[in-house]
Amino acid sequence: MMLPDQIADLITTATRKAQKKGDLPRFQLPSVSVNRPKRPEQGDWSCALPLQIVRDVNEALKARDAGKLSPVQIGEIIVRRLPDNPYLERVEVVKPGFINMFLSPEWLAAQAGEIVARGADYYRLDKGQGKRVQVEFVSANPTGPLHFGGARNAAIGDTIARLLENNGYRVQREYYINDRGTQMDIFGETLWRRYQQLHGIEVSIPEQGYPGAYMIEYARKVQAQYGDSLLSLSDEEAIPKFRKLGLEIVTAELADDLAQMQVHFDNWFSESSLYEDGTFDHVAAILRENGDLYVKDDAVWFRASKYLPKSDRDEVFIRSNGEPGYYASDVAYHYNKFVTRGFDWVINVWAVDHQNQAARMPAMLKALGIDPDRLTIVLYDLVTLKRGGKEVKISKRSGELITMREVLDEVGSDAARFLLLSHSNEARIDFDIELAVAQNSENPVYYVQYAHARVSSILRKAAAQGLEPDDAELNLLTHPTELALLHKMLQLPEVVNDAIDRLAPHHLPHYALELAKTFTKFYDACRVLSDDPADAALSRARLTLVKATQITLAYLLHLMGMNAPESM
Repeated sequence: MMLPDQIADLITTATRKAQKKGDLPRFQLPSVSVNRPKRPEQGDWSCALPLQIVRDVNEALKARDAGKLSPVQIGEIIVRRLPDNPYLERVEVVKPGFINMFLSPEWLAAQAGEIVARGADYYRLDKGQGKRVQVEFVSANPTGPLHFGGARNAAIGDTIARLLENNGYRVQREYYINDRGTQMDIFGETLWRRYQQLHGIEVSIPEQGYPGAYMIEYARKVQAQYGDSLLSLSDEEAIPKFRKLGLEIVTAELADDLAQMQVHFDNWFSESSLYEDGTFDHVAAILRENGDLYVKDDAVWFRASKYLPKSDRDEVFIRSNGEPGYYASDVAYHYNKFVTRGFDWVINVWAVDHQNQAARMPAMLKALGIDPDRLTIVLYDLVTLKRGGKEVKISKRSGELITMREVLDEVGSDAARFLLLSHSNEARIDFDIELAVAQNSENPVYYVQYAHARVSSILRKAAAQGLEPDDAELNLLTHPTELALLHKMLQLPEVVNDAIDRLAPHHLPHYALELAKTFTKFYDACRVLSDDPADAALSRARLTLVKATQITLAYLLHLMGMNAPESM
């Protein structure tokens, strides 16, 4: 349990004991929560329970003709019944009826030793309790290199997956490959024409084809493997062949590019497989049996309006030419996720331009008898790439789209992930390359990683002097900056819990920067290593605190998919 939950349990236990002993009348107790006060003098935690229950208390007392109690009096009764505990140094009740609690400095100091003893496990929550979760993200069409905007999807999706798998969930990362349909046919034909052109044949790419120079590079890869042996193919033979070869090239390239960003997928799921293994036909049969499909204008329509009462718009399920409608594959795909593979919870990370699609997903799930609450769609806004405050629209290398690899090669994965995560999903991002590569305190990722490198340096110097953070007298940690650093570290489980509940990974980089700044204040105020033998005990205590900081920063950077450098 997180510390605030443990403290809330103390309040709950005390209130129930007061009811049992007759200090308070019996009534249904609401859920108890504690919050961090806005001002330090109000304590570390505050509870407004007396204000919440004053009406119930006095209605019960009135029924017994037993007078009235004020919220302050109720709070004082609760505090008198608080169980013994190691956390709280003192508790006070203040008007209009808040219970303010102050953590014990001795208990707080002891947590440095607990963190060192348990490592990152100190912070992990068993929040998921083994729940099976699939996080599907990126899933860009496999018709070319990944645009830099897709890097935001990768950063959000992978960080959500890391948050979940480190806190009790069983997670699968999945990339959905849109490998069927007209666009893939055009992609295959474009690659075939580029291959022919490499061998001196005068042909043009399709009118709606892919003109990018990368298609010539893909054609060269085919040429390197097959030489001119494919030139004898007819168009009818060549287009499916080159579509398959192009898909293999792009998928491998996508995997390499994403690996550069520390993103790896457990499964690459083919859209085509939904039609090859009969899933689509099976789902269509279910919908027909339920009366959710009907024919109009030679097309088959899905009765979405049946499940979305605020909409009268139905969707084409099968077009008049026999091809699936825009949403049809989604219906089959999510049937596969929930029914065939049995995920308890599915999270899709989509760009904001898919918001209409997201709004219609509940209807599809209801039609299949699947609880829509088992699906969460995380929408994220666009990224504007800048250099020194000026927008960058085209690639310096090719004069075309700016790829994720091009930016990562310049700024590195860590800086890219940190800056892409540092805004809420719904906010549009200005990504400034010059800030990302700056090695100074203005660059937040540099500042955080430098803090980790600094603690690592301190520990190395201590080890060279024969000092280790063992058997430290942690009650010596009494300086305000020492206690402030411990306070800040103990906030991490709450930050993680909130990030999971809201699927909002931007909480992590903001907290990381706060933690690094809090450590810097401690480092500036407190000398860790001293030449005076009389300070050895204090040095060991502070080394324990430094080691705890190292563990905390390293775990935090791991959650964000970033390196924790030992030196910089």
